[in-house]
Amino acid sequence: MASSFFAEIIGKRFNPKAILDLTAIPDGGGKVLIISDFHMGGGGRRDDFATNGEIVGRILEEYYYKNGWYLVLNGDIEELAKFSLGEIRKVWKDMYRVFDLFAAAGRLYKTLGNHDEGLLFEKDYPYPLYNVLRIETGLIPIFVYHGHQSSRLYTYFNDIVSLGLRYLLKPIGIMNISSARSPHRRFHVERQAYNFSLSNNCISIIGHTHRALFESISRFDYIKFEIERLCLDYLSASGQKRELIAQEVKALRGELGKLKRKERHAGLNLYGEEIPLPCLFNSGSAIGKKGINAIEVDAENIALVYWFAEGKGMKFISRGWYKVEKFAGCCRSVLNQNRLDYVKTKLELFSNGNS
Repeated sequence: MASSFFAEIIGKRFNPKAILDLTAIPDGGGKVLIISDFHMGGGGRRDDFATNGEIVGRILEEYYYKNGWYLVLNGDIEELAKFSLGEIRKVWKDMYRVFDLFAAAGRLYKTLGNHDEGLLFEKDYPYPLYNVLRIETGLIPIFVYHGHQSSRLYTYFNDIVSLGLRYLLKPIGIMNISSARSPHRRFHVERQAYNFSLSNNCISIIGHTHRALFESISRFDYIKFEIERLCLDYLSASGQKRELIAQEVKALRGELGKLKRKERHAGLNLYGEEIPLPCLFNSGSAIGKKGINAIEVDAENIALVYWFAEGKGMKFISRGWYKVEKFAGCCRSVLNQNRLDYVKTKLELFSNGNS
């Protein structure tokens, strides 16, 4: 079950006006992009967003805005722990121009993270701010929130943490420090959000940990399932296809080993003894060294997508197992996709089986 503390924070901070009803949008126009963790700073090497800022602005305007998508900025968009809003707006004025386009069309929602909660005290900030956004799909409710709500530290002492980042760590050149850098903190955040979703028969989409999740599964866990699937395909394959499958299994085994060392999975288990249910998603972040992860939602489907500059994507994309769509000098690939009615059915069956 979700901790009473976490459920209380979500309940108290839920703003009933922050509701996006996809069923009320005519002609199936309710397409939503959920993206988080820009950490926009004051420019230079200490600005985490400097690597991907140009490509993010391009895809938001050219791909999502011009095709009628809604934009949900799910926390930690501005890095107020280390920079002033004035510095950030000066450096990233073109990004705010893109935000203005979505806002003017009534298609912008912005939730707060632990690094940009200070926006609540900015008198002239131009966009409404929420702690939680509820998306109505007609099939299953989706709650979008940053995810730091699971931490008492960030909930009650975020001001102290921010002072330390700005006046101690920023001057000596230390980059963004958050739950993203600690495997134990990542799993704590994810476990809390997973249990909250399971208890309330809903989907949660978070950010905060910078670790993309689809249907409660990380890349580490997904690779294990993918290896099993490929081994079954290998039995019925022949010739060149069989050789390609063998090469992919070998490559995935290498990637699995690297992720295990990076994540230090030993002793960490998001699900306890239960089977993983598809109720938790994480949009990853927009500051990855090799690209950007995000979540796309409409009234019927949910997908984890990956954007990158041509020639600079992750190795598992370039091996050719994923379809790559090229757009305006950028590349988009759907890493995982499923139907929302499948998610709803699996959650219902699990609940019925344990009632």
